[in-house]
Amino acid sequence: MASMAVNRRATLIAFVALLCSACVDHALVHPRVAPAGVDEWKQSVAHGALLIRLEWAKPRGDGPFPTVIVHPEAGHEAHEMRGVLRDLAAHGYLAAAADYRRLINGRYRNTLFTWRDKDDVRATFDLVRASPRVDPARVGLLGFSQGGVYSLSIAAQTGGAAAVVAYYPVTDFEEWLEESGGLLGRRWVFRLIRHHFFRQSDAKSDEEFSELLARASPLRHAEQIRCPVLLIHGDRDKSAGVEQSRRLAARLRELGKPVELLEVPGAGHVFNFRNREKAELAWQATLRWLDRYL
Repeated sequence: MASMAVNRRATLIAFVALLCSACVDHALVHPRVAPAGVDEWKQSVAHGALLIRLEWAKPRGDGPFPTVIVHPEAGHEAHEMRGVLRDLAAHGYLAAAADYRRLINGRYRNTLFTWRDKDDVRATFDLVRASPRVDPARVGLLGFSQGGVYSLSIAAQTGGAAAVVAYYPVTDFEEWLEESGGLLGRRWVFRLIRHHFFRQSDAKSDEEFSELLARASPLRHAEQIRCPVLLIHGDRDKSAGVEQSRRLAARLRELGKPVELLEVPGAGHVFNFRNREKAELAWQATLRWLDRYL
């Protein structure tokens, strides 16, 4: 029995590691060193029980600049987005990447559910937009996987974003966790993931857990997303299937919201940090979207 528990835990860890995009190159198509004229710095801010860790990059000048808030994929940190930030700064944007820790038992810890309080969702957005270097009317959101979920959620809850680019997000967590894929092993793994999420959430009941999942699901809040949204998703994504973005795009169109979905042929999860050709395609689409709306 102990051996079986260990094996199950090992399988879960392996699968979550896949979802969290291990063995990626975040500077695959982005600068590995800061281009001339790009300044970089870091910042940490406590917001209640939430610790926000920011990495910044800016072009020459004092601004105010059009600004992009960047969120990395799950399991990764703001400093790993430096290549993306440098690229954005080289194109004239002030850029800030964020990750989060939550105060648990006297220590700031990494957890799947860093956002617990109502104001947590908008904390980074408000913090960045308050900077004198930022043009508050031109703040965009860019995120990868879980970071894409964060970006869409911030857009829905703040109403102040000018544009969103979300790469391969899960848009309905309840549906995603119930995914079977037709394979017994896959259904079993997703049940383990659901159990792991439940424990991380500190929910006291299935009803409370479902409420947390709904709150984290952009599809459930599509009516509140006012800004233009670009969704980028590989059509062979096995971690978060492309249907996740297709459903959100369809719902936003139904609501009359400006939305585009770029489906990248042959691309899996986190393809833009693994495949140079596909990464260039997606990044150029990202810059065009930001240039158009910011």
